[in-house]
Amino acid sequence: MIGDHRLLRCSCSHRFLPTITAITALLSLLLSGCAALPSMIKPPLEDEGEVFVYLQPFPVDAERLRFTVEHLSAVGRDGREFPLALSLEELSRGAVRRQRLFASGRLPPGQYTGLSTTVKQALLTGEKGEAALLTPEGPVKMDFSFEVQQKRAVVLALSLKYAESVQSGFRFSPVFSLSIPSRPLSGLTGYATNRNDDNIMVFDKKSGEVAAVIPTGRGPEAIVLDQKAGRAYVSLSGENEIDVIDVASGSIINSMHLNANDEPHDLALTPDGRVLLVVNTYSRTLSIIDTRALVELGRIPLGEGPRSVLTDSFGKRAYVFNELSNTITVIDIANRATVVTLSTDNGPTQGQFNRKGDKLYVIFEKNPYLSVIDPSSLSIVRKVFVGPGLSSIKVDTVTDMLYVNRNPEAVVEMYDPFTLIPGAYIQAVSGIVYMTIDGVENSLYLVSPETGMLMTINLISKKASTIIDAGENPTWVTMMGER
Repeated sequence: MIGDHRLLRCSCSHRFLPTITAITALLSLLLSGCAALPSMIKPPLEDEGEVFVYLQPFPVDAERLRFTVEHLSAVGRDGREFPLALSLEELSRGAVRRQRLFASGRLPPGQYTGLSTTVKQALLTGEKGEAALLTPEGPVKMDFSFEVQQKRAVVLALSLKYAESVQSGFRFSPVFSLSIPSRPLSGLTGYATNRNDDNIMVFDKKSGEVAAVIPTGRGPEAIVLDQKAGRAYVSLSGENEIDVIDVASGSIINSMHLNANDEPHDLALTPDGRVLLVVNTYSRTLSIIDTRALVELGRIPLGEGPRSVLTDSFGKRAYVFNELSNTITVIDIANRATVVTLSTDNGPTQGQFNRKGDKLYVIFEKNPYLSVIDPSSLSIVRKVFVGPGLSSIKVDTVTDMLYVNRNPEAVVEMYDPFTLIPGAYIQAVSGIVYMTIDGVENSLYLVSPETGMLMTINLISKKASTIIDAGENPTWVTMMGER
């Protein structure tokens, strides 16, 4: 089910650029072999809308079929065709055992009558091997009426009808059915941000399929969910802005502008949903925002290179991990003041609390030790050698098990909470930058910008259950029932 392979591509996949001068940032990008970030990010939608075409899993009887498409276009009501960018060209059941992103593109607003595609080659495997099938000389039309609205996106689900596509055993003319997916039930909804594509993908946790796409401004980074209020908050690094999404309608209902050059990245929401904490990477500050009035209550100076923020289970304190200054800024949220700045080993990037909240685990991407901090005394009580390169961490607050990943390895390591020794290794995907747990489905979610994938791993079987095509540069995932 999860056997497809994808070419890895160069991507500036770190969730947070270090807080340094623009010249240093540009040099770092060039030295890493990545293109400069602005050239990778599409401009946000203005006068256009957007369409995403997803292929549904091919039927079992299509096992012997393989075909290549040359183009896919949206057909306007006046007959004009608007080409879409293909994400897949060679189609087979091996490549489409799960839902796959087939094509996408920006279109003028208006009514469309369907899609058009041209088949370049089709092959059918028989007793003597593959044999070429006769294909249509011209484009194949797929009739389906849909509307594209300004600054909005529409998702089309494309299902192959194999029996109707292969005719007389030697002719192939693809027959597809088209539909617009229905939104998943509220409790089954998940969201993933995509920095380069300027959107948020809405997916069904149960089926592991994309149901909708929400266009945003430039550079959506983190997204946090207030499950009781039915709202999501998204940081837009390219807009210096926080957007508010209504979960029920899937639309942006409000926005808050921050200071110029703040570059908001990481977010955290207090358990009562009343306070949103925003790490502003470039200005090296933490914004404390009242979510009801959507106003900034205070702003706290941070250290160099702030990477992430974490709150305790009571919503009293926040911890910001400053990678370049080797510190953790501890903040009293109610009083909007710094409690203390803790010195740490080289390069703290992320932290997680255990179930009781009496242990704070801190990882360092450039240091081979994991630190355990006592939040009451704010002292380091334990250091454990884990090896260098830890890039992400998630603690299961039901079992207290630690899940960690180190780049570039495509493995998630499971650490026993008592011995802090790895007891199991889960095959995953490379380039993981963020992990979280769905408490309802008991699944670990992994975000990989390097592969453009969102992977889920069942915590009972320790095996991958779904993979979702998440776009060019996914950065974050959240869902109803997250723990």
